[in-house]
Amino acid sequence: MKYLHLIALLFLIFNCSQPVEYPKLSEDTSHLRDSSMAPFYHGVASGDPLYDRVIIWTRVTPQDSLPSVDVVWEIATDDSFQEIVKNGTISTSPERDFTVKVDVDGLDAGTGYFYRFHALGKSSIIGRTKTASLTPEEVQFGVVSCSNYEWGYFNAYGAIAKEELDAVIHLGDYIYEYAPGGYGDTSLNRKHIPAKEIITLHDYRLRYSQYRLDKDLIAAHANHPFINIWDDHEIANNSYKDGAQNHQENEGSYEDRKNIARQVFYEWIPIREEGKHYRKFGYGDMVDLVMLDERLEGRTFIADSLGDPSLADSSRTMLGKEQRNWLIAQLRSSDAQWKVIGNQVIFSYLNWGHESFNINLDSWDGYPIEQQMIADVIQELDNVIFITGDTHTAWAFEATNKPFEVYNQKTGEGAFAVEFGTTSINSANSNERFSDSLVFLHEQKIINSSVNPHLKWGNMRDHGYMILNLNAEKASATWKFMETLREPNLAIKDTKTLYVKSDEVKLREY
Repeated sequence: MKYLHLIALLFLIFNCSQPVEYPKLSEDTSHLRDSSMAPFYHGVASGDPLYDRVIIWTRVTPQDSLPSVDVVWEIATDDSFQEIVKNGTISTSPERDFTVKVDVDGLDAGTGYFYRFHALGKSSIIGRTKTASLTPEEVQFGVVSCSNYEWGYFNAYGAIAKEELDAVIHLGDYIYEYAPGGYGDTSLNRKHIPAKEIITLHDYRLRYSQYRLDKDLIAAHANHPFINIWDDHEIANNSYKDGAQNHQENEGSYEDRKNIARQVFYEWIPIREEGKHYRKFGYGDMVDLVMLDERLEGRTFIADSLGDPSLADSSRTMLGKEQRNWLIAQLRSSDAQWKVIGNQVIFSYLNWGHESFNINLDSWDGYPIEQQMIADVIQELDNVIFITGDTHTAWAFEATNKPFEVYNQKTGEGAFAVEFGTTSINSANSNERFSDSLVFLHEQKIINSSVNPHLKWGNMRDHGYMILNLNAEKASATWKFMETLREPNLAIKDTKTLYVKSDEVKLREY
């Protein structure tokens, strides 16, 4: 009998000492990986910089479907990591899609840092980040929106990686939800993964994985902290609190889809997860930046015609009462030189000048009562700037929602702010459908004309990004347009700069 017990004991010891074998981790985006970056194929990222803290992010991709992975992180004042100021270990797992996010506190204001991660015997690339300054002489942001993998190369992200910035402000449409060919140019063989409209948790995770494997987006994240807000395509086209144009009954519960999209956004983006999605960032007495959620927090149904009587309904809202009151409080209490509003859709009145499409009701023009409430508050203030994405077009407005009633085209009197719209990273605008010459003629029709007297400049043809520079004397916007999207190429073909002096709303050129 004792021999049987001994055999049983040896059997247990032998089996317990054998490593557990896990199935291989199979992902449909694996062919896009750079093998030299294993297991940190998606690079590193940072975001939401405050005076004393910043989020750092990575994704570790094990070869096998492990139940968890321990990841060591380090942040230092030098890129050789001789002066490590903070470090630690965090565990990730399939429940977070193996993403890692650390809110590193105890940092010095206005300071550049380097960070990296270690796991599974390998190290990540080194990222650079920066905390917000308490005493800046100037603040410089990159401003981007609307990056659709299928519309071309992310050259603008590669170019913005080389800029000297305090942060990159991403105003939304970081991904697109469509199936291959649903909205894009698949002739470049940059086809969406998975090969369907994304609806499930697995779908959304794959789509983010695909975008985050792009080398230019990896470079932009590795070189600058991002301040992100979502627009609609992170969920579904023309989304609002209770539905979306691109969500149908046969696609299941919109509430479930919205919650999945929100979860995956927070997994893959270097952003704080506690509290509200709308939030504020300060840069001393120079800038207060408020980022708005104009989709999921409180937006009611999007009207689909100018004759819709609901446009005059006071219950229609873009922000919801709580967020609107928060915005008004932030603006009124701000002592900063510049109050910058990170705004997904155009606030100023805009007539697009087409017989079949003149007013975009997915913008603030579709919510005129709340638009007026906010305009009334801003009229009490100085130095308010809207920065706006969504339209895939570069714009410069002397901001007003009543250009034909209170606005003077020559003096700018009657405007209450300025609004700078950034073009898209690569999502289509007018010249994907029409020739440059025809688009240029249309620009002349609607810009600084009787159609939109307060719209001082625009470019509906090109793609790229915007640099917003703010100092004590002026705020300037510089648009940088990429030479091509059809091949990897970081060349910039053209730039345009406009500025506004402090305590004015009159846009000027150098």
